[in-house]
Amino acid sequence: MTDFQMSLIAAGGVFVVGVITYNKWQEYKARKTVERAFASDHDDVLMRSGSVGVDRQEPVLDVGMPGAEAMEPSFGAPSAAAPDLGAVGGSAGAGAGTVAAASAALEPAAPPPGVTAPGVTAGPAPAEVAESLVDPLIDCMIPLALEGAARGDKILPSLLKLRRVGNKPIHFIGLAVSGDWEPIVHGGVYTELQAGVQLATRTTALNELEYSELVTRLRAVADEIGAEPAVPDMIEVMSEARTLHKFVAGHDAQLGVNLKSNGPPWPMATLIGALEKVGFDVRPDGRFAMPDGHGGVLFTLSTNVNMGAENTDRLTLLLDVPCVAPSRDGFGAMVKCAKELVGRLDATIVDDFEQPLLDASLEEIAGQVKEFYEEMEASDIPAGSTRALRLFS
Repeated sequence: MTDFQMSLIAAGGVFVVGVITYNKWQEYKARKTVERAFASDHDDVLMRSGSVGVDRQEPVLDVGMPGAEAMEPSFGAPSAAAPDLGAVGGSAGAGAGTVAAASAALEPAAPPPGVTAPGVTAGPAPAEVAESLVDPLIDCMIPLALEGAARGDKILPSLLKLRRVGNKPIHFIGLAVSGDWEPIVHGGVYTELQAGVQLATRTTALNELEYSELVTRLRAVADEIGAEPAVPDMIEVMSEARTLHKFVAGHDAQLGVNLKSNGPPWPMATLIGALEKVGFDVRPDGRFAMPDGHGGVLFTLSTNVNMGAENTDRLTLLLDVPCVAPSRDGFGAMVKCAKELVGRLDATIVDDFEQPLLDASLEEIAGQVKEFYEEMEASDIPAGSTRALRLFS
């Protein structure tokens, strides 16, 4: 037998061993994937009939944190035309189409409309909550393809490691076995995931450094849970972020109405009592908040002095316009409150230059507020909506 024949035999043997080894590795990898997705001491909800829609309440992943409070501006709303937001969510919009197609492909197993489980208070549907967390109009959406079905309690610890980049919150939702996109919860089983990073806040747009950090950290999280992220192009994402932040900057309107004492400064002890009588609540930062009756705030009031001061001769009522829905009539309620305080405190309503604000001026400002609300509505970010609260918080 020649050396050439011996070499061919050896090469064939190596090839056969390689094929066998590769097949064994593939079997091991597939087995570990299944074990990671379904290993649990609890019953497998996928192996029980009628498991979808079980009456249980689970903690929801909420990785958002409120942003820093904006500086108190001067009186008057900026007059900026609403930019075209049609480009916002370009790549994100494609992700939304994928979400819709995936949801339509599976029929959700849910109770009949209007039926609520005994002892459970009706609230927003999981799909509505998911849309408020990852919104294609204000978030950069990043699909995460899972190797196999994954349990919420297995992936939550990894997802919670990635809450924000810079001051931009990050949220995750999952395509549940019911066919709906939902917040990630313990006990849930998901076949796909979506990550969403907010493109802009009141202060800044998502920038290149933040996006690079997001991609790096997201890939590490994806490796832990056995997923593959489909990362959008940075140039497109940066363009969308700048467009959205331009809109936010142009609609960051806060209206202030001042009350000036007609006599000596007001003692703080007397003032606090008067403010509480008209409905104000004291906040930890020393400001007073007027509740809207639905868990929100209509407007705030500042005494313009430190918390330890004994008196003040000037109060400022402040309306955060994009955060209050038009139906609440925040400006009208604020002016009404100011006029009520005028009678109680012997004061005059003035602007920032100590000039009296007459009814005609207040009515003109009310008209500007109405136009402002119409601009926000036309841009599909209505004042007081979940989108607006996320952007202007």
